[in-house]
Amino acid sequence: MSDRSIETMAIRRLGRPGDLGWVVMAHGEIYAAEFGWDTDFEALVARIVADYAADNDPAREAAWIAELDGRRVGCVFCVAADETTAQLRILLVDPAARGHRLGARLVDECIAFARRARYERMKLWTNHPLVAARTIYLSRGFRQVEQEQHHSFGADLIGQVFELDLRVAVPMADEASAEGVR
Repeated sequence: MSDRSIETMAIRRLGRPGDLGWVVMAHGEIYAAEFGWDTDFEALVARIVADYAADNDPAREAAWIAELDGRRVGCVFCVAADETTAQLRILLVDPAARGHRLGARLVDECIAFARRARYERMKLWTNHPLVAARTIYLSRGFRQVEQEQHHSFGADLIGQVFELDLRVAVPMADEASAEGVR
């Protein structure tokens, strides 16, 4: 393993050639390897990415790529669910880049953007195996508002909806994870 003190980390806006395709490919490969999810999940991610690429309002929607030593290793999208609600979508950190707090930094960037865009709340949908992501969401003040069993992506899952009131400032459990994000 390399010395983390010399690795360079960056969070940047999505927009370079290859970013969109990387998001789809990385989700398909990582979720298949870690959870056995089939190509239905990759297709869902492709639809989310295509919808964003075809019709996003830059004042109200954004996406970010995390890089480690110049290599794409993570992403998150913030899209409009409705006039007052932002939706955090497709958070991902490559297993080889975990432990750098990039997931937390991506979520912090997404929340900060949603507040600047004057959304009142943020929501997200996730599934029960995604424990690390859920830990980040809970530490940022999200609360679970729904849960439902379903069979998707070739697996039996428990889908969970979380919401965050953006009008209330919630201190982060780990303030250091947000350094350099804004």
